[in-house]
Amino acid sequence: MSALPVLSGRECVKALSKVGFEFLRQHGSHLILRRNSPFAQLVVPEHKVLDRGTLRAIIRQADLTVEEFLKLL
Repeated sequence: MSALPVLSGRECVKALSKVGFEFLRQHGSHLILRRNSPFAQLVVPEHKVLDRGTLRAIIRQADLTVEEFLKLL
């Protein structure tokens, strides 16, 4: 299992946009992203540092592996 880097919420959104996720709306400090094909919707906190567990959950919900996500950075 690869180690996850320390990322901000904005850096995570930038990487996810490379696989088709688009900014939908913002609710407080949380960014809602959506991909239409295949459909997926994610919530990414706009924090300076994302917890490793939160980042791992976002990657899992995006239907990516950690290795695939690291290539997007």
